[in-house]
Amino acid sequence: MWKQKVFPVLCRLEDFKPQNTFPIYMVLHHEASIINLLETVFFHKEVCESAEDTVLDLVDYCHRKLTLLVARSGRGGPPEEEESQYSTPIQELQKQAELMEFEIALKALSVLRYITDCVDSLSLSTLNRMLTTHNLPCLLVELLEHSPWRRQEGGKLQQFEGGRWQTVAPSEQQKLSKLDGQVWIALYNLLLNPEARARYCLTSFAKGQLLKLRAFLTDILLDQLPNLADLQGFLAHLALTETQLPKKDLVLEQIPEIWERLERDNRGKWQAIAKHQLRHIFSPSEQDLRLQARRWAETYRLDVLEAVTPERPRCAFCSAEASKRCSRCQNEWYCCRECQVKHWEKHGKACVPAAQGDRAK
Repeated sequence: MWKQKVFPVLCRLEDFKPQNTFPIYMVLHHEASIINLLETVFFHKEVCESAEDTVLDLVDYCHRKLTLLVARSGRGGPPEEEESQYSTPIQELQKQAELMEFEIALKALSVLRYITDCVDSLSLSTLNRMLTTHNLPCLLVELLEHSPWRRQEGGKLQQFEGGRWQTVAPSEQQKLSKLDGQVWIALYNLLLNPEARARYCLTSFAKGQLLKLRAFLTDILLDQLPNLADLQGFLAHLALTETQLPKKDLVLEQIPEIWERLERDNRGKWQAIAKHQLRHIFSPSEQDLRLQARRWAETYRLDVLEAVTPERPRCAFCSAEASKRCSRCQNEWYCCRECQVKHWEKHGKACVPAAQGDRAK
């Protein structure tokens, strides 16, 4: 909310000529730190379940970010970090904020996908907000259509990964990217879960949007995400199904409390807040700036962060450090797909019953 309501006002103030923009950059960076943390913790399903009604605020947040991401796709990707065409510190700060906003939106996509993994445990208000208020399935289709994390540059395909644009080798261009995978899994969860499907109104607009997915469901994609064969079957059935009229049932909708409270308490005060923060926060003396820098350095010391980092999981097949998890049962970790395939003969005996048991719960 500060970025939407206060930061633009701050940049327009005549007396906003900071000697050092680092304090403001740290405020902007704080959102990136939080979304990275959320992406990490929401990987674990119990976190989504324990979040209860605050998930509504997070769903709204992710929706805002993804809507901006789709809108951006018509204007190209974020600015290159190495380009220095901006002369003033404020313009440079705005460029950094734009790049950061793009990366934050990509993280929000991952968070939303993890929330859709928990469709069965979400409240009816959250489910209704995702499917009816925001119509997330149609928004995800638009993301797949535009793929703002991919672009053509100098005749070469580039993909945004690790905070920068990277050229994709011709041999890798058919490989499913992590971001595309997140969109497909989120769509699978929202469209094929019985509870979600029963509550999603398939209007003529929604049907038209969803049927666009058939063009993307190639054999190469199905080889990489075999579960999408079920989605392909759903779309084939949808093509023959009559559309529904928008539902006019009376629904008591829960409102995201955090956003609403902040907006209500500060409505009409954004100009005053910007001026107050300019005087008391963003115009520090050199001594205050040094103290702040020392505190930030202490906060982000790697040895401190590493001390609280839990031991990384190990691959169930080769015992190397692992970053991927069995998507079906969520119990085993692997360092690569090859190890997962080799371990399947042993793991499959426990995986299928575990996954069926989770669904039964």
